[in-house]
Amino acid sequence: MADTIRIIGISGSLRKASFNTALLRAAKELAPPDLQLDIADISQLPLYSHDVQVQGFPEAVQNLGERIRAADGLLFATPEYNYSVSGVLKNAIDWVSRLKDQPFAGKPAAICGASAGLLGTARAQYHLRQIGVYLDLRFINKPEVMVGTAQERFDAEGKLTHAPTRKFVGDLMVALRDAARRGKS
Repeated sequence: MADTIRIIGISGSLRKASFNTALLRAAKELAPPDLQLDIADISQLPLYSHDVQVQGFPEAVQNLGERIRAADGLLFATPEYNYSVSGVLKNAIDWVSRLKDQPFAGKPAAICGASAGLLGTARAQYHLRQIGVYLDLRFINKPEVMVGTAQERFDAEGKLTHAPTRKFVGDLMVALRDAARRGKS
């Protein structure tokens, strides 16, 4: 069996019953056996401030940066707030992007997102792709996983139950694994 591909998953939602965090758990469940998905916790990151940065990067920022640096790729699960990515996701990206030898550079990445609305985070995902250009992230283009009417796709315990969406998520994980494997060679 080929080496295990290590992916860091980042949810842009801190809500306990977040559809996006549930989507990351589904991705972990549906990933191919040679892919390990670890979900990062960004809840302890302070709001970005250059004044804090010049005093030294907070430990939570350094730890997240090291995990990203050591990973073979990234999976973002973004909600859509006001037609864009959430503040907590942007904050995490802003902090990590300021670390020495910026750890996002050249990393294969994928995006998924879930919302109660019909568009399933489409606008937020496109904004995240724009942010990724500056970060030099290597986003895969297909499949796109935009889960609309998420309340109908997850059960009360947060398990993704909608079979077609489960297939999309599984296909996304295979595509991310393949991109990460190409990036390693």
